[in-house]
Amino acid sequence: MNCVHVFKTKWFVRFARKQKISDDALCKVIDDAEDGKIDADLGAGVIKQRIARPHEGKSGGYRAIIYYRKGNRAFFVFGFCKKDKENLSIDEEEIHKKSAGIVLGLSEEQLKELIELGTYTEVICHAKE
Repeated sequence: MNCVHVFKTKWFVRFARKQKISDDALCKVIDDAEDGKIDADLGAGVIKQRIARPHEGKSGGYRAIIYYRKGNRAFFVFGFCKKDKENLSIDEEEIHKKSAGIVLGLSEEQLKELIELGTYTEVICHAKE
């Protein structure tokens, strides 16, 4: 199994808490991406993945924007309910692509500092059986 380090932004922590999205659900989303099941590859290290509502399916659930480098790191940065927003605008997509380049390029030391500042929280995922 690949050892992907998974993080969420301070904003995404609040979104996940409000929507009752568990860390286990986030880990499942990244497991799917690692297995090649990516819902939408927006390019430049940005993917959009579906997250199922608790005890329901993915189709009417949530969408997450993730800065993702296979086998390395994943950052949950933005989420929305499908019923509230269909897709990102072109401008939003471009902003995320630029941001992904910066975030995915962080050194271990820079990332550690940002975790200490509360900018990112690491999601602890358990290895697949």
